[in-house]
Amino acid sequence: MRIVVAGSHGMIGGALLPALRDGGHEVVRLVRRAADGPDEISWDPDLGKLDATSLDDVDAVVNLAGVNVGERPLTRERKRAVLTSRIRTTALLSRTLAAADRTRARVLLQGSAIGAYGDRGDDVLTESEPYGDTFFADVVRRWEAATTPAERAGVRVVHLRTGVVLAPQGGALGRLLPLIKAGVGGPLGSGRQFWSWITLPDEVRAIEHLLRAGVEGPVNLVAEPTRNAEVTEALARAFGRPARIAVPAVALRLVLGDFAPEILGSVRAVPAVLSADGFRFSHPDIAAAATWIKASPAR
Repeated sequence: MRIVVAGSHGMIGGALLPALRDGGHEVVRLVRRAADGPDEISWDPDLGKLDATSLDDVDAVVNLAGVNVGERPLTRERKRAVLTSRIRTTALLSRTLAAADRTRARVLLQGSAIGAYGDRGDDVLTESEPYGDTFFADVVRRWEAATTPAERAGVRVVHLRTGVVLAPQGGALGRLLPLIKAGVGGPLGSGRQFWSWITLPDEVRAIEHLLRAGVEGPVNLVAEPTRNAEVTEALARAFGRPARIAVPAVALRLVLGDFAPEILGSVRAVPAVLSADGFRFSHPDIAAAATWIKASPAR
């Protein structure tokens, strides 16, 4: 397949590109500068610029572009950037795919998030659940709606509702794992909130699976939802460390501001669509995930 990837510099994109190439696919990156060779396409989503014919010979687009929601305080300006960076990239790709040669079957694997559901406590959440009422749930609702032009044009659109991505470096564990390795990590807040997580290799494998699967619409990219305290305990056990020092919720709210609900909120999402389509996880439970993280060299 000839696959165009947007957002290739992030943690997921950085792991996805070599996996796709190793799988025999031709990968083309979207870049916000002049293209440097046939494996790149220049675009400017802020200005709505993308060559109308650039996707004519493409089989699939994987859109992972968007401002990182956790790396800076969520000020009003930052919230606007989180939303617009997703809407603009998605809408531009969707319009361009809709206008491309329709004799070719195409798929758009569109980045999304389990933030769609909001804080739902112990409720088990499949892809059929309605959107929540949080800031991030509204972002996801508008983000996913931006694919409408592609859907109307017959493109198979899959919304990759990704959970907490676990990796030995970066992502959700970027700040937590060093504390656990030092023996000063522990539950965040009460620790009773569910984290719907997936390891980075399984995230990549799930995306590869969905390139050829017959499913469309939202897909939860998560493995086994696990309470936060059990996640930190499993990681600490893998590294031979205790996990008794809890981080008070009030401290997280003070440090993280409007992002704190994403850490303290409970999302018990399950991979209903993936499981029904026959996908099998390499790391199906938190013990397996922790063992893999411990064995993986930090880069």
